[in-house]
Amino acid sequence: MNERFKGNEAEPTIGEKIVALGIELSESGEIFPFPGMNRDEYQEIKNSEDPEYHTPIDHLINRFQAEGLKVVLTKHGNDVLILPTSSDDVVYDSMFPRSFGITEGMDERLKALIQLQQERKAAQ
Repeated sequence: MNERFKGNEAEPTIGEKIVALGIELSESGEIFPFPGMNRDEYQEIKNSEDPEYHTPIDHLINRFQAEGLKVVLTKHGNDVLILPTSSDDVVYDSMFPRSFGITEGMDERLKALIQLQQERKAAQ
């Protein structure tokens, strides 16, 4: 995990852990294979999608399958998003890590990022 919290006496919050992992993964420039979608998140997105404000989920899934995905930080660095590899459009093409599935053999940092965002959503 990022050295950002080393030396802090208090345990980092879930949000701080998410940002630290996001920094590490975005700075690495790594491209990850598409692990599939979390079924509940997919349905929630599908039910509320508006093509004027976001690329349709099924189109994004096709892009993730074809290109893979990358981790990016929001403009102010306070949250973490996932984009198709060839996109830099955080407004229309982004998804939260919690929307993705967890698969065997996936990168442990990406897995932890997804799990932490799912935990944060469940706690809200």
